[in-house]
Amino acid sequence: MQPSTTAPPAPLVSAASPTASEPPPGGIRARALAKSFGPQQALQPLDLEIAAGSLVGLIGPNGSGKSTLMRCLVGLCRADQGDIWIDGQPLRGDGAAIRHRLTYAPGEMGVYRETRGRAHLDWFLRGRPAAARRKAREIAEHLGLPLHKRVGQYSHGMKRQLVFAAAMAPKVPIRILDEITEGLDPSKRTQIIEVLRADAQEGTTILLSSHHFGEVDRVCERILFLQEGRILEDTRASAVRDRAERLLRLVWDDPLAARAFERGLDPTQFARARREEGSGELVLELHQPDPRPVLAHLPSALSAPREVHFGAATLQDLYRDLYGVEGT
Repeated sequence: MQPSTTAPPAPLVSAASPTASEPPPGGIRARALAKSFGPQQALQPLDLEIAAGSLVGLIGPNGSGKSTLMRCLVGLCRADQGDIWIDGQPLRGDGAAIRHRLTYAPGEMGVYRETRGRAHLDWFLRGRPAAARRKAREIAEHLGLPLHKRVGQYSHGMKRQLVFAAAMAPKVPIRILDEITEGLDPSKRTQIIEVLRADAQEGTTILLSSHHFGEVDRVCERILFLQEGRILEDTRASAVRDRAERLLRLVWDDPLAARAFERGLDPTQFARARREEGSGELVLELHQPDPRPVLAHLPSALSAPREVHFGAATLQDLYRDLYGVEGT
């Protein structure tokens, strides 16, 4: 897709002078990027480096700054400070000069209801080569979209797929995709993941945000946890899965029992613990994938926990258990 925008009179970010440290083609770089909306700090000053050919997942609760970050990267939102490079080129002005190097699927869709699906794809891809329009139709037909119908007859999920087909069609080095599977059923999400994987195998750099933690875990090799405009953690998906397998969750009806058990633990056996005051739930990230040494600390006089969960945490559970915030 090639979003239209009116060029502002002033630069979006400062123009970076060419240096030996400028990123190579195909990747994304941001330095000291920050954005506020009035008194609300949407993005704290943050650095971001995505290497060419990477498939990176961006997750976080509503209001964490995911969409703002993506709009800044494509030049549709004026950052207050910081520098951005896309495909090795600095972002200047409204970003029009770099948008032929990427495609962007926005989280908030705007479509023309009276336009038929086929014509709408052509409109999305205006200015792109004819091959991109053909590719978009192939993807849309693969997803089962009725391109002969007016977009006003589409469901929310079908409109989302139409935007996705347009974003995946041009041959570009970078794609930035915001909540592309929102509103889709599991079978359609699986089809979307298949298209993403095929594109990534061709060397495309993809930054993907999603509320569906299972798909981020399935398709992304690297995950960025975002909260209140800050990157809480930047880690490989394999490391996330390993940590999820070492989470031990214990639930007591009596919060005092949870507190007593926590106090009696050997601190060398776990990396971190989370227990909200007044809660009977205790979550431990263990150093090893065996909870028995920790469970052996349960004193006989202490009531047994009502629930014990180990090694089956989802990515959403991990986000909540490690950071104490909901991921959706």
